[in-house]
Amino acid sequence: MIITSCGNSEKIAKNLAKKLKTKYSPLTIGAFPDGEIYLRFNTPLKGQKVVLVQSFQPHPDMSLFDVVFAADTAKDLGAKKVILVAPYLGYMRQDKRFNPGEAISSRIMAKLLNKSIDKLITIDPHIHRYKSLKDIFTMPTVMLTANSVIADYIKKKVKNTVIIGPDWESYQWAETIAKDIKVPVTVLRKTRFSSRHVEEKMINEVSVRGKNVVIVDDIISTGKTMIAASKMAKERGAKSVIAIGVHGLLVEDAVNKMKKWGVDKIVTTDCIEHPTNKIDVSPLLINALRKE
Repeated sequence: MIITSCGNSEKIAKNLAKKLKTKYSPLTIGAFPDGEIYLRFNTPLKGQKVVLVQSFQPHPDMSLFDVVFAADTAKDLGAKKVILVAPYLGYMRQDKRFNPGEAISSRIMAKLLNKSIDKLITIDPHIHRYKSLKDIFTMPTVMLTANSVIADYIKKKVKNTVIIGPDWESYQWAETIAKDIKVPVTVLRKTRFSSRHVEEKMINEVSVRGKNVVIVDDIISTGKTMIAASKMAKERGAKSVIAIGVHGLLVEDAVNKMKKWGVDKIVTTDCIEHPTNKIDVSPLLINALRKE
């Protein structure tokens, strides 16, 4: 087995290679003078299983093209199997045509990968309108969840805890983690009265007064959802608010905005490399790769 990365997940790739006692070989990726992709493997691949470790952030467009180029090149060089480990799989949120004329980017991304990848391993992909990854992928897929490593982090680092899912889609993470560490949990429902008046209410009432509130979601993007939940928790007397995300996109100055509006600490897994990374997902990926 040879492990490599297209650049976004080098730390995870090197960590996996070290723990699996296999070779890490970096790719050479650059551009020709006209901007076209230049890509080269630096080790023989004939008869090898090649593991491409690549999250689709930052630069999701280039990340996708790099993966397709790398996978197709690996096959052409004689690799017997190409496995994509995508801790964060991009393009999954556009899973329907919300407005006339829109591209359904999740299906387009899947078509590209289906032609070049033999197997996909990913963590907590955004599949809210799909029943499973089989709805769009024809290759074998493994869908892991970061629930256990997030639960371990909260158990070790946070006391007197209440867990909140900031919206209904996040409840699957919040509820599972709360059951694991045996703490109260609730989910918020958003009621919009006007474009400027939005109210957050708990589905089931849980006291947060004097508690350390942990808000858990799969993706933290602009931080607006976390900010709304944090405001509600602080208004009800929460001692502190910690925002935990599986995938920290953290765009549009999200970190500073969240801290400004009451989030005391922001924690993410290392699915996407970011200074907020405190939770290591490599144990999940190692278990999956050991079966290969």
